[in-house]
Amino acid sequence: MTINRRDFLTFIGGISGAVLLGASPRDRQILKFSMPFMQPEEGSEAFAATSSLLSFKPIKGVMPLLTDMIDPSKQSQAYKNAEVIDDLVLPEGFVYDVIATWGDPVGDSRFGYNNDYLSLIETSENEGYLTVNFEYISNIPWEQAFTKVIGKSLPFTEVADQLKAMGSKDIDAWSLADNNPLKNQIKLISKEALIDLGIGVISVKRDANGKWERTNSKADRRVTGISGLEDGRYLKVTGPAAEIFRKTKGLGYTDKLGDRIIGTFNNCAGGTTPWGTVLSAEENYQNFVPEEVMPDGTSFSPSKKKFTKYDNELVGIANVFGLAGNKYGWIVEINPANPDDFGTKHTWLGRYRHEAVGIRAEAGKPLVFYSGCDRRGGHLYKFVSKGVVTDPKDKANSKLLETGMLYAAKFNADGTGSWIALNTLTPINPHKIDVLAGKMLPLPKRPEGGIFNATKEDEVTKFKSKFKTLGDLYSGSDREKQGAILIDAHYAANAVGATCTARPEDTEVATDGSLFITFTSGSASDTDGSPDLRIFKGKDGKVYEYGWIMRLNEESNQPEAMNFQWSMVATGGEPTEGGLGFANPDNLAIDRGGHLWMVTDMSSDKYNRAIPSRQDKSGKPVSQSDLRGLYGNSSIWFLPTSGADIGKAFLFGFGPIECETTGQFFSSDQQTLFLSVQHPGEINGTRKNMTFESRKFAMRTTNGKEFIQTRKVPIGSNWPTLKPNDPPKPAVVAIRKINNSAI
Repeated sequence: MTINRRDFLTFIGGISGAVLLGASPRDRQILKFSMPFMQPEEGSEAFAATSSLLSFKPIKGVMPLLTDMIDPSKQSQAYKNAEVIDDLVLPEGFVYDVIATWGDPVGDSRFGYNNDYLSLIETSENEGYLTVNFEYISNIPWEQAFTKVIGKSLPFTEVADQLKAMGSKDIDAWSLADNNPLKNQIKLISKEALIDLGIGVISVKRDANGKWERTNSKADRRVTGISGLEDGRYLKVTGPAAEIFRKTKGLGYTDKLGDRIIGTFNNCAGGTTPWGTVLSAEENYQNFVPEEVMPDGTSFSPSKKKFTKYDNELVGIANVFGLAGNKYGWIVEINPANPDDFGTKHTWLGRYRHEAVGIRAEAGKPLVFYSGCDRRGGHLYKFVSKGVVTDPKDKANSKLLETGMLYAAKFNADGTGSWIALNTLTPINPHKIDVLAGKMLPLPKRPEGGIFNATKEDEVTKFKSKFKTLGDLYSGSDREKQGAILIDAHYAANAVGATCTARPEDTEVATDGSLFITFTSGSASDTDGSPDLRIFKGKDGKVYEYGWIMRLNEESNQPEAMNFQWSMVATGGEPTEGGLGFANPDNLAIDRGGHLWMVTDMSSDKYNRAIPSRQDKSGKPVSQSDLRGLYGNSSIWFLPTSGADIGKAFLFGFGPIECETTGQFFSSDQQTLFLSVQHPGEINGTRKNMTFESRKFAMRTTNGKEFIQTRKVPIGSNWPTLKPNDPPKPAVVAIRKINNSAI
């Protein structure tokens, strides 16, 4: 679905003056403002239609844009040659300071790997707690640099050699005897990897020059993937799924720990509450533990997710510890100011591949949380509390997460939609298969447990005739059934007809109640599922890789409403095809003027992949997925929602080589934009001797003229030190203007 500027202007409507709810628990005046103008550089030429310029000069990327201030007739010459820089590239007048990098000390542990979501809870002017998510392990750079960064060695080679000798890349380490040397070697690797994942809290302070630095307070701490395994720092749990965890016997595997939970991992994006807590979203847990469960909500055996050592990723690292899969895939709440708080998993929010959390807390209304399941065919969810909010800043609001109802969204092609309750009484009514891009729908498999992939409508018809309500798919008492439904939320939502969407990632709530959602990719998957082509499609009606930003408004603007209206307000893709010049939108932040700041998340193997021709060797068009090489590195964008530039996208930044820029978060005075730089050098690891390649790209101007670009691309990364041959490390940075004025 291609969205033009007029559509954006129409749909963006009333969010001028909006601000990310809960961006800071401190009071502050909400300002409504237009971005001030700046004078163009002498000799620069603008589009005739461009009536104003921003307070920053957008950087020049690798693709011609409608906002690049270059006439289409001159773009092919201006972009004929390009060089990708292994650095965080920002507009003139901006700098960044590195706050923390992988391996730095944090409490009695270390700063983890692949930092993602960030949240600054300000405790006083220029001071606060920065909470950081750590998502997953990029095995190539992690393994290359581990000894140098952490100061200890791990048996990477020994394990790889033994697996090779066995003719396999995976092994069920959990089932090996405790005295097996290979099991102990795998345990060493897995333990260190899990230590590098989870959540971190670091205290920071801004000095007189505007630079943020760590202060190393007593509250600085880590919650790792193995918290509780040896240190007693178990995570807590609320809601109906706790009934399942407390079982000592069931249809499947139980870890005998009851409602105590070992660790948190795959922590992607999150949210910040008005009452000063931080929410951390467990996303791709299925890479570490079994995702599928039995009808009573108990887990599949840890043996179903074996330890696997791929070249670029470690999989199944929870296998050797026998962790129960149903305890992962939740939203974790933590109070950064409380050094004794190691997190609580709220199970009423559902178990699925959580990306982020949008929070709507209004006095006199139920507390509402929104979150997306970041998988192809994943759903958009909404939690509505049973109780109501008295004061949005009251820390007692956390108790509201213990009772309520989880809903999944059903989108209609006419721009309307409704919420479907995930409870035992909801009728079985699966999604139509013929409107799905991949013509496949995973459904709960009964009585065996797990799932099956329905590919024909008659399979769905038989499923509907056999099971009448969600309660028929799950076993136990009513509360145990509700717990099992929440544990199996994605497949339960498939069974009741929730719309299969296009990888819903961030969910951000503006102060007017509008919900903004990034849908990262509309492509199909053979294993996970695919989006509904009535809602998520390109202008040709087919799958569309490059993604969208949606705005959703609840009926009568009531947070607890069961109906809504939706519209696409921005689309990715090349400008000549109706896109705004980005691919795969991911995290969002809303500044105090109500404007959107967005980062992109392409697959690392697509960054700067050569596209010498738009036809492959057989003469067929290169796929949209592979064409993402045209877009260069991960990027940061500014999308005004008011003023003369509404509906445009301006390029604010380019990340280092093979990284993902993510987790953007503003300080309350908006003088600082905190940002995570995740997995630099993910594919090629350390850049050796400043090596680069010259690659060819079949680019197009904004009016569709094709030309060949020669692009200089570094092979690997040395960020953040930028010193030759230094290993790349994930890090958190603080972006600011040199003069420390508001961004």
